[in-house]
Amino acid sequence: MKLANVGLRGRLLTSVTVAFGLFLAVLTLAFNLVLGARLNADADGVLAARAAAAVSSVAVRGGRLRLPDAPDERVPDARLWVFEGALALERPQHVDRTDDRAAAELAARAPARRYIAATHTRLQAVPVVQGGRRLGTVVVGVSLRPYEETRQTALLGSLALAVAMFLAVALSAAWLITHALRPVARMTLQAADWSEHDLDRRFSLGAPRDELTRLAFMLDRLLDRLAASLRHEQRLSAELSHELRTPLSTIAADAQYTLRHTNLSEEAREAVEQILAAAHRMTQTLDTLIAAARAELDPHRGSSNAAACVRAAVEVVGRAATGAPRVEISIEDESLRVAVEQALVERMLAPLIENARRHAVETVAVAVARDGDDVQFSIADDGAGVSPEELESIFEPGRRGGAGSTVVSMGAGLGLALARRLARSAGGGVQAHASPRGGLFTVTLPRDQTDPA
Repeated sequence: MKLANVGLRGRLLTSVTVAFGLFLAVLTLAFNLVLGARLNADADGVLAARAAAAVSSVAVRGGRLRLPDAPDERVPDARLWVFEGALALERPQHVDRTDDRAAAELAARAPARRYIAATHTRLQAVPVVQGGRRLGTVVVGVSLRPYEETRQTALLGSLALAVAMFLAVALSAAWLITHALRPVARMTLQAADWSEHDLDRRFSLGAPRDELTRLAFMLDRLLDRLAASLRHEQRLSAELSHELRTPLSTIAADAQYTLRHTNLSEEAREAVEQILAAAHRMTQTLDTLIAAARAELDPHRGSSNAAACVRAAVEVVGRAATGAPRVEISIEDESLRVAVEQALVERMLAPLIENARRHAVETVAVAVARDGDDVQFSIADDGAGVSPEELESIFEPGRRGGAGSTVVSMGAGLGLALARRLARSAGGGVQAHASPRGGLFTVTLPRDQTDPA
């Protein structure tokens, strides 16, 4: 997942943990490298001191080496070889053969130093010289096991400490970042809720003093612009309604008069009926636009009887429809109420019922049922149905279904978009469903909480 797709909290936490993790990795690596170098230097120092002590303890008499008293075998790491040429005058007891062979080889190349990996031993050969003449060689050794165990213990301890510190810092950073961003998240949620339900609410924290008050100031200004935009839309809708209602009423009245009092040919009568139907659709679209603008500006709505809303919407569509299929209404509970005023519910349902009646073959089924804390209205028809690819695209303004779809119509493609817009402004939604038996739309609205049902 790209870091740009992660939220601010995730990006901050990732940045802190990655930076601290790199710091701990570098610190742990440096500590172990320095410790290893120090232990290695200590081992070399011990080896050099033993070699110097061993050389000083060897006596030379008559050009021959004379050994001191035998080393104390109780010393656990008494590793001393004394060679006179290739002859070993002294070697430690219970010594590993690998070390013994290595000491003999090293004596021929003194001064020299060698590490025996098989026994974890470091050997150093020092020549015994008198008068510029080499008389023999002293080889001393030191076991590196204690140093390696110390290095390994330090490595494990430093890794454990680094992991513990990383987890502690990660948890602390998560807690601090979460608590630091909590006011931002709370303000964001409040602004989103106010933008949908109460445009008059503001944070009102005064002039910006820090990041939070600056955010509150900007959100207040954003809400002001949003409220002004919605009020402008309401005024525009009211002006459009005022300017267009009268011409539309005149067109509808003239069309009805022409149909009733004029002898028209079949083609002319069909054209006038289309004009009348178009006038009705334009009137319904205007009413829906105005209702949507008012609903978004005024979140405080009343309640209404769900069954009465359905019957009223069917009646409104029935008056405008000609030769439409029959509509069957199914009510689960006649007392069921929604937390939306009846006029808004009618304007949500009317475009869906009109669409179903226009494209049904014989029957349109409208049902109302309780769905938890919501009320669900379903509108089904026995037409062609909606293809799965169009389940969302048909709700785009100006978009109509393709060939064979149940939403192919002569309208402007605004009915479904306005129905969904109204439902969302009321806290609900509209969905299209792919059904093998035809078109199926559902409208979900919040149930009136005072409803005893």
